[in-house]
Amino acid sequence: MRDSYASEKSNMMAKTRSIFLAKASILLIPLLWSVNYYVARKAPGVIPPYMLTLIRWGIGAFVLTLLSMKEIFQFRHEICRNIHKYIIQGFCGMVVCGAWVYIGAQSTSAMNIALIYAAAPVLIAVGSFICLKERLQPYQLLGILIALLGMIHVIVKGQWQALSNLEFVIGDIWIVAATISWAVYSVLQSIWVSPLSGKAHLAVVTCASLPMIIIGTLIEAQNVGTPVINLYGVWLAFAAAIFPGVLAYLIYIWAQQQIGPNKVAITFYLGPLYASAIAWLVLNESMHLFHLQAALFILSGVYLVSRGKV
Repeated sequence: MRDSYASEKSNMMAKTRSIFLAKASILLIPLLWSVNYYVARKAPGVIPPYMLTLIRWGIGAFVLTLLSMKEIFQFRHEICRNIHKYIIQGFCGMVVCGAWVYIGAQSTSAMNIALIYAAAPVLIAVGSFICLKERLQPYQLLGILIALLGMIHVIVKGQWQALSNLEFVIGDIWIVAATISWAVYSVLQSIWVSPLSGKAHLAVVTCASLPMIIIGTLIEAQNVGTPVINLYGVWLAFAAAIFPGVLAYLIYIWAQQQIGPNKVAITFYLGPLYASAIAWLVLNESMHLFHLQAALFILSGVYLVSRGKV
């Protein structure tokens, strides 16, 4: 009886400790994601976009495959039957949301990247409505409109009155494309439900993306010449692979298991705040009034859209 009580008490303490750590990790996850914005802005002139993406996801694929080897082997037949689905997800999630972000970062700011990406949950809701026939409440539709206006507010730098004469920053367009691609990637995971765990699924998708990234790297080398990669460039790629890649994703999945997806979703709100702080304090980027206005629009819209999710 005493042993049973002691064991139950120990399990409760362990569970309480896990819940506490999971809640604390909510503050850590967006910080890890923000490392990618730092890398994106420091990479130009140091390491080309596709080469950076190749090293990043090459390391990520290696680590994730090692951690998921047994499960991948167990589901090898299912993976082979549906390899086209993993390739499409790899293109959306790693190629477009990898290399294209780094291409965009050559001409736009980390603050802009963070704010545009903050609208991703809204685009996911739109995609779910179109593809999964999920119902949207009127306040969610309002949230979508508000968030999209906020995203456009970033792109036009708040200069709506001079829209016809405004020169768009091409980097913002690359980031918008990457954000849409991330939404597509997220919706596809709901359409193509995989028997793999989140960790193993990411490993397979990452491996499936590598041939496309290699092709992009070869084309890039042909156009701009063979890059000379220095130690700093390798460090940037390694940091992108470990912190916003493998580590952030594994912690995110673990936290979801401990306290549920709704509570962990707060990281979408914290992400732009962390990224803006890094852009301002570390990258010395200027924070303008239109950034604050856009943040208010986007985060309010994301809040309204997220209210409808159970």
